[in-house]
Amino acid sequence: MGEAYIVEAVRTAGGRKGGKLKDWHPVDLGAVVLNELVDRTGVDPARVEDVVMGCVMQVGQQAINVARNAVLASKLPESVPGTSVDRQCGSSQQALQFAAQAVMSGTMDVVIASGVESMTRVPMGSSAALASQAGMGSYMSPGIQEKYPNIQFSQFMGAEMMAKKYGLSKDQLDEYAYQSHQRAIAATQAGAFKNEIVPLKVKDEAGAESDHTVDEGIRFDASLDGIKGVKLLQEGGAITAATSSQICDGASGVMIVSEKALKELGLTPMARIHHLSVMGHDPVIMLEAPLPATQRALEKAGMKVDDIDLFEVNEAFASVPVAWLNTTGANPDKLNVNGGAIALGHPLGASGTKLMATLVHALKNRNKRWGLQTMCEGGGMANVTIVERL
Repeated sequence: MGEAYIVEAVRTAGGRKGGKLKDWHPVDLGAVVLNELVDRTGVDPARVEDVVMGCVMQVGQQAINVARNAVLASKLPESVPGTSVDRQCGSSQQALQFAAQAVMSGTMDVVIASGVESMTRVPMGSSAALASQAGMGSYMSPGIQEKYPNIQFSQFMGAEMMAKKYGLSKDQLDEYAYQSHQRAIAATQAGAFKNEIVPLKVKDEAGAESDHTVDEGIRFDASLDGIKGVKLLQEGGAITAATSSQICDGASGVMIVSEKALKELGLTPMARIHHLSVMGHDPVIMLEAPLPATQRALEKAGMKVDDIDLFEVNEAFASVPVAWLNTTGANPDKLNVNGGAIALGHPLGASGTKLMATLVHALKNRNKRWGLQTMCEGGGMANVTIVERL
């Protein structure tokens, strides 16, 4: 089997709901990332053989194959196809894995994996809500309801179930959320995100134009007392808005090439794809899948948790990474070292390649070798990708 290499990885700085990126059409957000990847690598746009783009809410402005539409809005030629992937929050991590598989199989040499989500313009839950409003019914078919009677699949309930199952207190989750902001602040102030962020032109209410280069969700004045003071989302629970990922607008992407393309195009690899896998798990607790998926991935890769230098585990809710830490025994100093979605935002379909961009740049900045990325996904699934920095 051939090798697959990441030669560039970029993302936009996150925008809050109704914030700095509200005027950006999601198709154009995706196109900016595609353009940046070919500009930075110097690869002839016509050499790109496919664009695989993750997106969760594929309705409205993100409908009718957002990947192909982003290609048409970009500098890539019409000869470049595009396909859109929905594996819920892991959509663009799955896009990355599909792209890597195409390259490793030898059927393609240059593929862009990317993701986009404008949660301002296409709110979370839009696809199900619009179907219901149009009288098209629910995705909860009679077959699903027979198998899971009287159950409504809910990520929020899954987060609470995880906190209860793993004995996590509100104080523990509050402290983790505070740490996420502190690490994001430190990373921003140190310029750790500089090389991964694509500047975007934005206008303020007065019409003044500026470059958007700082994740809008970071609370630079965050305090532990302030986080502790946020009310519970459910009486008797442990989760609050402060310990949940932030609604976010953004796009991200990586360019993946074969060894043949690496040599022909004179490209310098950032990382090599070492392992990729996906796992289904309990759809009721839903967010637990990264725990067994990580263990299985390490076993399949012939590695131990201590072999990994940096981890990116998506902070959908604080209970996920905290339970993941407790279960895997990973060193907490290696996890989400530049903060996570609680501080930086979680732009759904864009989060997979967003986390990978942060991971490969962090490996480079810290002169580390091995990185592992995973995230929980709606329906009870998890992707795991292990990369080796080169």
